[in-house]
Amino acid sequence: MQLNFSPIPPTDLDQVINMFQAAAKKINRLQVDHWQYWNDPPEDKIQWVKEGLANAEYNYVKNKEGVTIGMLRILDQDLMYWGEQDEKAKYVHSLVVKEAYNGQGLGQQILEQVAELARQDQCRYLRLDADSKNPKLCQYYENMGFKQVGSTKQRISTYNLYQKEV
Repeated sequence: MQLNFSPIPPTDLDQVINMFQAAAKKINRLQVDHWQYWNDPPEDKIQWVKEGLANAEYNYVKNKEGVTIGMLRILDQDLMYWGEQDEKAKYVHSLVVKEAYNGQGLGQQILEQVAELARQDQCRYLRLDADSKNPKLCQYYENMGFKQVGSTKQRISTYNLYQKEV
């Protein structure tokens, strides 16, 4: 399936929060304690999203018909989770595939497209994190060839740091 990324304008903050909330509800139904803060997001998380929108880091993921099937955030550096890094990389956050499109391999396809963007930008790595309390997600990334290279303790949880050479 051909997927396209298009920047999310800051005026679409509510749609971004709604996608986070829908994903949190689905994750909760799976009995995983991950992203539940999005049900009543703290101000620092709202601010984090606003900054990402202002920096054009958030993208809608659309199919070839132009239907929004999800979103993600792509960064050139991630000081909060990864700190200062010497090697050039792309960082992925907030990857959401709407529930109606789950089970079609779209998460992997999205990450493959971001890896291609990283290669085109002469990056060595594609990096992301996963909440350590979500072992299924961690295994998902490992099955795609991401290697855990560390962890970081944040206010809400501890996150495993993963990277994959591109």
